[in-house]
Amino acid sequence: MVSFNTQHLTDDKPGDPGYERQLSAFEARISRGDKVEPGDWMPYDYRQQLIRLIHVHANSEICGALPEGTWIPHAPSLKRKLALVAKVQDEVGHGQLLYRAAETLGKPREEMIEELISGKAKYSNVFHYPAESWADVCVIAWLIDAAAIVNQKMMADGSYGPYGRALKRICYEEAFHLTHGYDMCISLATGTRLQRDMLQDAVNRWWKPIMMFHGPSDKESKHTELLMRWGIKLRTNDEQRQEFLRKYLPKMLNLGLKIPTEWEMRFDEATKTWHYNEPQWDEFLHVVRGNGPVSAQRLETRRLSHEQGRWVREALAAAAAGKRVPLPPTAYANRG
Repeated sequence: MVSFNTQHLTDDKPGDPGYERQLSAFEARISRGDKVEPGDWMPYDYRQQLIRLIHVHANSEICGALPEGTWIPHAPSLKRKLALVAKVQDEVGHGQLLYRAAETLGKPREEMIEELISGKAKYSNVFHYPAESWADVCVIAWLIDAAAIVNQKMMADGSYGPYGRALKRICYEEAFHLTHGYDMCISLATGTRLQRDMLQDAVNRWWKPIMMFHGPSDKESKHTELLMRWGIKLRTNDEQRQEFLRKYLPKMLNLGLKIPTEWEMRFDEATKTWHYNEPQWDEFLHVVRGNGPVSAQRLETRRLSHEQGRWVREALAAAAAGKRVPLPPTAYANRG
């Protein structure tokens, strides 16, 4: 359990005595580029926005391991299998790092995990969709990790110290994942006709979720203005989407991949921006609220995993209390 300083929680809302003075000093620190640390005074809304963001990010890392994890037994070679096992382990580890960062703001890890498996908490829209083929694994590892890195590099320079430090470590590992994914996509794109078609089919399925990955357009985003005012977020959703498209869409086209015809993508040389038809943001919100094609399956898998890990939590608690450590259930079963 991570403790945090509660002495500042009485003057952190508008209207509280001293709030305006504290807010002015807080915003001056952020303007200077200082990092906010767990024991520092911070506005109530700053704390809540960070908890919301980090919680969703941690859930996304945990749930993001599921579509790729199901393909580990079906990897086409030992080399690909070993790399995928390592990647899935990394993603779960990222989730634990992020839960710890959120704990520094006062939200217990057990509460966050309970909210995830009960369906109350959100996670990234892209992990509400199924991975239907090996090519889907390749697209997730390359393009979805690329979109995530655009977001995480930006957030790593944000104002909250523990989140930024966790993200810098995560970005190092995500860079390996991205290279691994790009290599897998190159193999398929330069392979047989069947492999090229399989990769294009995966791109066709994933392009819409990828275009939605950075969240609603700036016109529709409810949180961006406040997040940027307090340096939690340094670029808007649309700016992140443009960065992703500028970096990775040319690479896709060089591999011979095509954007699905329903997307009207056009590059403006004068402004160096991509123009596109807006995603259906109502659909995005419907999916992230737990109504995606495999949302129920994802949560059921997480519930089962949580239940199967109960003996580990009980063993750790027993060891910490100096009590006899219980064996895993299978050990008792094997004794007959």
